[in-house]
Amino acid sequence: MARSLHVRLDEASSAALDVVRGGGMTGSEAVRTALREAATRRRVRSAIREEAQRVAADEADRAEMRIIREQMAELAPPSSD
Repeated sequence: MARSLHVRLDEASSAALDVVRGGGMTGSEAVRTALREAATRRRVRSAIREEAQRVAADEADRAEMRIIREQMAELAPPSSD
C-alpha cells in the first residue's frame, strides 16, 4: 500500500529537490529516488564499517600486515634526511 508523507522543506532541502528533479522527475519521484539512494549509501557505509571492524579485530591478519610492513621497510631506499 502506498504511503503519503507531508514534508516542509527548508531552503537547502528545496534547492536539493530542484537538483534531483533536474532530470524531469515529479517531486514525488524525486523524493522516492533520493530516499532509495540515501538508504543504499547507508547500507554500503554500514557494510564497510562492519568489514573494517572485523579486519581490525583479526589478530592473525594484523600480525601478517605487520610482517609485510617490516618487509617493505627493509626494501625501501635509505632515508635522505
